Amino acid sequence: MTVAFYSGRRRRAAAALGAVSAGLLVLSACDKPTPLVTVTVGTESVNAEATCYNDGEAIKESEVQKCLTEGTPTKIKFAVDDKVRLGVDPEIAENGWTLLFGAQPVEQEPFKKTYRTIPGNAFFSSQTGETTDKADVNIMETNGTKVIGIYRFQFEKSS
Repeated sequence: MTVAFYSGRRRRAAAALGAVSAGLLVLSACDKPTPLVTVTVGTESVNAEATCYNDGEAIKESEVQKCLTEGTPTKIKFAVDDKVRLGVDPEIAENGWTLLFGAQPVEQEPFKKTYRTIPGNAFFSSQTGETTDKADVNIMETNGTKVIGIYRFQFEKSS
């Protein structure tokens, strides 16, 4: 009688060990998700994963320009008098992020906070002072001089 009880315990222990091993195997096969950038205007929000991301490592310099222009950007429409709220995952803020209009950086130093608000009219005037109906906006995650991720958006002016 003890033999049957003992072999049942061994079977349960082996089954539990097998289940834990299988679970760890499944988890190790999962990729870590890329950080997200969120743009919110009023009650509408859009999220974007990076169009270029190398698991937190630097993107090759030869790839950066292509990443700023290729692929489909995430689109959102808003009026010029709306407030645009930009939010990034804490991982992005820790490294630092820069706002770009097209491929041109808007600021000198990377921003290190997870959230900022910019007036909508800032996105719809060109460098020459002319107004536009669309703006290609990129958010570039950096770590020192290295580019870690690029997130693409297209802002469209609504009437």
